[in-house]
Amino acid sequence: MITPEEYGDELYAEDEVLSRVTRSIEEHGIQDVSIAPGYGRLLTLLAKLGGAKRALEIGALGGYSGICLARGLGADGRLVSLEISQDNAKLAGSNMEMAGYGQMAEYMVGPALDSLEVLKQRGEKFDFFLIDADKGNYPAYLEYAISLASPGALIAGDNTLLRGRTLNTDKNGPSVMAMRKFNEMIASDERLISTMLPAYDGLALALVK
Repeated sequence: MITPEEYGDELYAEDEVLSRVTRSIEEHGIQDVSIAPGYGRLLTLLAKLGGAKRALEIGALGGYSGICLARGLGADGRLVSLEISQDNAKLAGSNMEMAGYGQMAEYMVGPALDSLEVLKQRGEKFDFFLIDADKGNYPAYLEYAISLASPGALIAGDNTLLRGRTLNTDKNGPSVMAMRKFNEMIASDERLISTMLPAYDGLALALVK
């Protein structure tokens, strides 16, 4: 029997642009930890529904999620993508160009916390955030997202289940503990209206009041 996620994905025709991104990640020998296809479609939908024009992505990888966000932002949108790896940022930028969104993407290479501080000092504000990078810094990324958020901005955090490790009380490594803290922050912070989606590897969604 197929999973609900597989059933949902099979309803949609192959997205050739995103398939090319997936192939390029494999060809470059990079572990493909892109956002799940169903959540990629959700990012596009939510960005479009919310009328987002400025998005901040923490973790570019090969550009899969960046393209999904750009589709929702529209032609006059702007995407700032933070990426620790110069090679990943170059690949993501190339794939964004291939998809027709190269003109709207800006890549900041280096530790994301440093880049976030730069954006904060600039007084930048964003309508949409995707947190999908190193798990140990998720709580700090969330705080920065809230501080950089325009009123009504949406924050999405991927991999909240960590392949089941978040649920397993025997697993208490640094990444697991950080993700549990992030999940608890999303659920309890009075500045947010939030929910948790348990499909794929888990996705947290929060609206900044």
